[in-house]
Amino acid sequence: MPHTVLLAEDDRAIRNALERALTLEGYHVTAVADGVEALAQAHRSRPDVLVLDVMMPGIDGLQVCRVLRAEGDRTPVLILTALVETADRIAGLDAGADDYVVKPFDVEEVFARLRALLRRAAPVPTGPEPAAAPEPGAPAPSGRCLEAAGLRMDPQARRAWRGDRELELTRTEFELLELLIRNAGVVLEHATIYDRIWGYDFGPGSKNLAVYVGYLRRKLDEPGAPQLIHTVRGVGYVLREG
Repeated sequence: MPHTVLLAEDDRAIRNALERALTLEGYHVTAVADGVEALAQAHRSRPDVLVLDVMMPGIDGLQVCRVLRAEGDRTPVLILTALVETADRIAGLDAGADDYVVKPFDVEEVFARLRALLRRAAPVPTGPEPAAAPEPGAPAPSGRCLEAAGLRMDPQARRAWRGDRELELTRTEFELLELLIRNAGVVLEHATIYDRIWGYDFGPGSKNLAVYVGYLRRKLDEPGAPQLIHTVRGVGYVLREG
């Protein structure tokens, strides 16, 4: 079965071109012109992934994302934006988006980001009956956790803590932190992180990784505590305490 995409874009030329490109790529596409239609369609038939323009009349793409997340809908969301400032990108992530593409974009980049989102959203193969979930706010049993630099992560439950404080992470933030924890003390190059998280190296001009690292730092760091994610200039990032 082809993956289903809900595309919301008020610019008719961009909407039609992207709808054609996605259809030729093998996706089943429902294209709408504004956020109100996007929410109505998402409620009627849940897609595999949403592609939302930020600047739309009425309800914009970020508001659509906030509403869906508030309803508990975790469908992957790719944001299309003409806003290039870091603060604007962070606003998209804060709304619950999983990734973004800056206009004007190469359609191959959209394809690559969609493939990465859909891979990460794929169901986990059925295995043995999982252990009972921990009480809200309680760290998971250490036997199934990853631990490094004062952080604890339960990949199965997709929960993470710094000390006793549980972290509220988006899908991409969680997977980036998991990669860093699994390689604590090892400097990971930009290209390696792009390949492992997005499945595609967007090149030296991309600020995508820097934005996600900055946002993750904001959620991890605590006053008076050492920073955990360190930049190795010109190389990449490393997780270590102090």
